This record gives sequence, structure tokens and C-alpha cells, in this order.
Amino acid sequence: MAGNHSKKFLNRAFVKTVLRRTFTLIALVGFIYGLTAFVYATRTIFKVKMNYAVVLERFGGEREAVTAVGWHVRLPYFTRIEQEVSLMNQRLFLSGLIEPMRIISKENVALWTSAVLTYRIRDLHTWAIENLDPLDLLQGDYDGIVKDILQAQRVNELVSNRETIKEKIFKALKSRPINEGGPTLEKKYGIEVVSFVLKETRFGDKLVEATEEKKRRELIAEAENYAADQEASRIRKLYAAYLDSIQALQKALGRSDGSTDVALFQFLTQQKWAAAYEKNQEGQNTIVIQNTQGAPNLTLPAPPAMKNPGHPREK
Repeated sequence: MAGNHSKKFLNRAFVKTVLRRTFTLIALVGFIYGLTAFVYATRTIFKVKMNYAVVLERFGGEREAVTAVGWHVRLPYFTRIEQEVSLMNQRLFLSGLIEPMRIISKENVALWTSAVLTYRIRDLHTWAIENLDPLDLLQGDYDGIVKDILQAQRVNELVSNRETIKEKIFKALKSRPINEGGPTLEKKYGIEVVSFVLKETRFGDKLVEATEEKKRRELIAEAENYAADQEASRIRKLYAAYLDSIQALQKALGRSDGSTDVALFQFLTQQKWAAAYEKNQEGQNTIVIQNTQGAPNLTLPAPPAMKNPGHPREK
């Protein structure tokens, strides 16, 4: 009897020991799991990666930027992780959309355009501490500058001068104040504007055809105006030479008073132009008159007063 009683007692003690250890193990595993879940959920331990920074907001609203790479510990409920900031080049699409957005040009013509800004955070304090929700603020100011410039352009400029407009927008994003007398994008947000790309600008097919036709007509008109100017210049030079020839002829014929020989003038006006005037060795005055009909050269004798002025007259 005593032996059986001892065996039962030992069996009960063994079972109690096993149950106690089992419950202790379960409790320990549960504690570890709960602690791990708590740390993970609250991010009590967090890691700062290379080329990144973490912004913490402490109890009371004070904010701090952590830039040291590695693992860090924070007090849950007394500090919270506000944001993780990339210090590498980042892209910002117009209106935050990859798809083209609708814009109204200066001539009240609808167009669809897409663009992308590449920027990099240079001053983390300015970006994360001085600005609340800096990405949303930057998006609004960026959209405003780009839309202002695009909406001030004419349709033909948007079609044919894309590179010029793109450079204009890029310079405005880097150096133009957001408001008159205010800071630039780079100064307000502590960033560097790396590049700007105007990816797509499209209109309706009919508008593009009309714009190209208008441009073609303008080029034709410019060519015609240039040809007309050249023709006018040629005619002015031609008549200047014509007038000089008449004056030289009058002088050679001995008209000292400067009066015009009416018969000669009428003859010359029937011609198209005078090409040359020369005096030959025999003392004759030669007038070379040429027109489009191929009129022959005409030689006029010298007037009596001009004949051999160096010899005495015969009696």
C-alpha cells in the first residue's frame, strides 16, 4: 500500500512539474512574441539607411532629423517617426500625375502636357523641420510656376519652341521667386533643382494641322517680302545709274546751265536703262543704251563746242 501511494505521489509531482514548465515556456514565448510585435508596431527600434534620414517628432512637437546610418532606439508614445527622407535624386511629376494634364494656353486653346522635375534635398533642416508636409507644399509651388509659364505661351510657340520654353521653366524653377520678393523653390525647401523635362505637349489633330499650315504661310510670306525688297533695291540702283547717265550725257553735250534737252530726254525715257557712257580717243561721246529688246548701241557726235577744243577754227 505504501509503495503504491509513493508511486502516485511521484507521478503527480512529475505531471505538475511538466505542466509548470510547459506553461512557463508558453508564457515566455508569448512574452517574446508580444514584445517583438510591440517593438515592430511602434518602431521602437528603427534603422537609418544609407542616403536616407529619419525625422522624429518628440512629445511636445519638437522635431529632430536623424542622419547617422545604423540602428537607433526611441521611446514609444513619447517620440514618433514622422517621415523617412531620401537624400538621393527624386522625381516630381506635374500635378503628381504621370499622365498628361489639361492646360489652357494664352489663346484659350486646350492642350495636354506632362513634365517631371528632378530635385535633391540639400538642407534637411529646411526641408523637414521648417516645412510641415514639404512634399505637398513643393508640389503646389512647382505646379504653379510651370502652369504660369505654359499658359502665357501662344499655341505656335508651344508647338515649335519646346526647347526654349523648357529652358525658361528650368531657370524659373531655380531662380524665380515663388511670389514677388519671396524665396525661390531652392531656398524655401532647401533643395537643388537638378533638371526639368517637358515630356509631352499635344493638341487636337485639327489644331496641329492648322498651326503647321499657318507656319507654312508665314514662311511663304516672309520669302515673298524678301524677294520684293530685293527687287525694289535692284530697281532703285538701276534708276540711280540711269539718272547718273543722263546727267553725265548733259554735261558732255555742253549744257552748262543744267537744262534738259527735251528731245533727248524723251528718247532716253523710251529705253529701259542706260548701261554705260564713255569718251573715245577721237573725241566722240559714246552713249551705250540697252533695253530688254536688245536695242543696238547708239553713237552721238560731239556738239560743236566740244569738237577739238585744242585746235583753232578754220576761216
